[in-house]
Amino acid sequence: MEGVINKIIPFSSVDGPGNRTAIFLQGCNFNCIYCHNPETIQLCTGCGRCVGSCPKDALYQAEATIVWEKDRCCECDTCTALCQKSSSPRTMKMDTDRLFEEMKLYKRFIDGITVSGGECTLQQEFLVELFRRAKTEGLTCMIDTNGSNDFKKMPELVALCDGFMLDVKVYDAKAHEKYIGAPNEAVLANLHYLASIGKLYEVRTVVVPELFDNEETVRYTASILTGYDASIRYKLIQYRSMGVREEGKKLRSPSRTEMNQLEQIAKKLGCKQVIVV
Repeated sequence: MEGVINKIIPFSSVDGPGNRTAIFLQGCNFNCIYCHNPETIQLCTGCGRCVGSCPKDALYQAEATIVWEKDRCCECDTCTALCQKSSSPRTMKMDTDRLFEEMKLYKRFIDGITVSGGECTLQQEFLVELFRRAKTEGLTCMIDTNGSNDFKKMPELVALCDGFMLDVKVYDAKAHEKYIGAPNEAVLANLHYLASIGKLYEVRTVVVPELFDNEETVRYTASILTGYDASIRYKLIQYRSMGVREEGKKLRSPSRTEMNQLEQIAKKLGCKQVIVV
């Protein structure tokens, strides 16, 4: 079984406990107006628009697909900047053997792997195979997810996963539909479910003051977390316009005062671990 991988970060200290390898899978079923890695949303269609722009000739067209020569790439991001379809030609199809071969030089220095995206659970079968292999290598397994898929229907994946990091973007259903491009019923249901079974490691909310009632979202999320386990981490992320599409660049970043106010609200509701970044 192969997964479609956007990139691998060998060492990360912000994607779960300890030192971890973060694996970003390609493809997402959300389309957030402020997405910070929009090049992971769609699979490459092989249109060829990016090929001639590569300064290192690291891309070429082979029938209906784009071939990326990783060793020639200088990671200038010209190709992703030109893409009009929220995709990237710089993806890799890898099975678990090849992935662990890629990791062999630094595997001994990590505590585990965290799989993100895009939305990694869209490649559920690959995740199950990957996590089985990771367990045999003595590694813990974490998932960073938008919560759009029903985890009650994924018992094997949930059993193999040591913890989930769940994005709760906005509580209001209409705002979620408008700015995220999808309903949030499954997200809120997963918030309850993962917390109830002790698998929720962290919840993340990106604070975007021009789009959302962030106080409402923080109050709802914090009350749910404290109702199950007040020690679950709640990370409040200050929206920043780096790496977003044009429509996202027009949005205002919240002030430190606004972030501190939301932090205090979550703490007053009982959250013991509130992280502001």
